Amino acid sequence: MAEEQNHTRSVLIAIGANLPLGEQSALKSCEQAVRALRDVPDLTIQAVSRWYESAPVPPSGQPSYVNGVVRGVTSLPPLVLLDHLQSIETHQGRVRSVPNAARTLDLDIIDMGALCQNEEWLVLPHPRAHERAFVLYPLADVWPDWVHPLTHQPVEQLLKAVQGQEIRVIG
Repeated sequence: MAEEQNHTRSVLIAIGANLPLGEQSALKSCEQAVRALRDVPDLTIQAVSRWYESAPVPPSGQPSYVNGVVRGVTSLPPLVLLDHLQSIETHQGRVRSVPNAARTLDLDIIDMGALCQNEEWLVLPHPRAHERAFVLYPLADVWPDWVHPLTHQPVEQLLKAVQGQEIRVIG
């Protein structure tokens, strides 16, 4: 899904959570995030993966994560989309403390129209997505033919490299 004539780009957004928000489970927070993403102007959600449960990476003794990926198209510039994602995270109780801290919601742009950029606020494609089963398995649900923009490896090949990471389908 390369850039189209109306300047829309494909986008893959990873969703994760491992802390409840009040009485709301991490899974419910992830499902709520999908609903919030559907309300972002100039973003159309085309597919939502199954939900997975995975151990924290790196291992930390934190609760397990719930993870998924949505595929969509957008005409938004990358940093504008990132602002929307961070607003959704904040609205759902995300507090930014230390890297890899437990969180009520985490939204990451994995790929955006095969754009390659390395800026202070946003690196695309996501620099560690290809190393993480919790991104690759749900990504394969929504885009089984996806190819990493930098390594040119198909998701099927990337999945072989993460076999052994703890992950299971939960919904």
